[in-house]
Amino acid sequence: MPKKVKPAGDGKEEGPVPCKQVKVEAAGGPSPLNLDSPSGLFESLISPIKTETFFKEFWEQKPLLIQRDDPVLATYYRSLFRLSDLKSLCSRGMYYGRDVNVCRCVNGKKKVLNKDGKVHFLQLRKDFDQKRATIQFHQPQRFKDELWRIQEKLECYFGSLVGSNVYITPAGSQGLPPHYDDVEPGDLLYFPRGTIHQADTPSGLAHSTHVTISTYQSSSWGDFLLDTISGLVFDTAKADVALRAGIPRQLLLQVETTAVATRKLSGFLRMLADRLEGTKELLSADMKKDFAMNRLPPYYLGDGVELSTPGGQLPGLDSTVRLQFRDHVVLTVGPDQDPSDETREKMVYIYHSLKNRRETHMMGNEETESHGLRFPLSHIDALKQIWNSSAISVKDLKLTTDEEKQSLVLSLWTECLIQVV
Repeated sequence: MPKKVKPAGDGKEEGPVPCKQVKVEAAGGPSPLNLDSPSGLFESLISPIKTETFFKEFWEQKPLLIQRDDPVLATYYRSLFRLSDLKSLCSRGMYYGRDVNVCRCVNGKKKVLNKDGKVHFLQLRKDFDQKRATIQFHQPQRFKDELWRIQEKLECYFGSLVGSNVYITPAGSQGLPPHYDDVEPGDLLYFPRGTIHQADTPSGLAHSTHVTISTYQSSSWGDFLLDTISGLVFDTAKADVALRAGIPRQLLLQVETTAVATRKLSGFLRMLADRLEGTKELLSADMKKDFAMNRLPPYYLGDGVELSTPGGQLPGLDSTVRLQFRDHVVLTVGPDQDPSDETREKMVYIYHSLKNRRETHMMGNEETESHGLRFPLSHIDALKQIWNSSAISVKDLKLTTDEEKQSLVLSLWTECLIQVV
């Protein structure tokens, strides 16, 4: 998962995320994609291929080229990122390596032509025109609103981070080394993970621009197993004294693991597998938290939109409330992260992306911050009620006292996670 590091934006101070979101640019006309919902977007993105067909026949199996003779879609795709966009972006403080790579494929190998420090557009254009170099722009959704809008929806759809890169290549040139794909504007090309490919710009064009959108990095069953196994061991060890017994003396000093230790571990793994069969709630160590803290914030258009200042009526005992921003909130159970608590009791954690900084999205060397709430495990049933219902009366929450009910909904409301209906 992305490492936790400090945003490198424009050199301004970090500090808390301001409550009010900046006004974003209006898109140039209505989108030919369905952006009403995450599933609607994905369906329109792969149209005319049906979603069921895509996941059954292509997802993680084989490439898919969707060719569409649709001038409206072609124009829309071209508007997502243009060579001219680089001029204004360079004036905002872009850096070689971090934001931009200049490269060329020479004798089948990638040759990086980066300068040091800040990117100046005139030099960038000179390398593009004279050296026939490809410009690679990292994570343009940080600055291009329509890509933010698309990728935020895709992160909701996949439940995984979605990154992007832009490649602008001069005519008759190739930026990156290895097959040749004849893709026209408006077309979409899907590659499963690990597919070797290369792109080439035919002669006769001024240049070509293509956007790559990628997802499901570090989202394999192996990653999920590593994430949940520690919680399963934690739970099992509290109930089974055999897991709390000491390992053999000097085991860590031995070059090879002994047969006795291997048999013992095999037995423990079988015991964990048996316990897993009846487990409804796996303790997530990092994946849920990392996804919530590193993903894009919700996309908004318009003035006066505030994501971190609650709005509407203050919830009370007689209120009916509902969860909002459902696709941007994760709920998980884990050991108490307070180092002063030696008992390490389970707690309920809620993480969300409402206050995330778009400018640091998918920038692995940038520090990100988690936002959310922590509750005692006794609150889990009440939280599930809120999560699983379209609306619920505060009085009906499964908590012992009215004070607990009011305190819970007030905490969620203050974090902008619920609203009174």
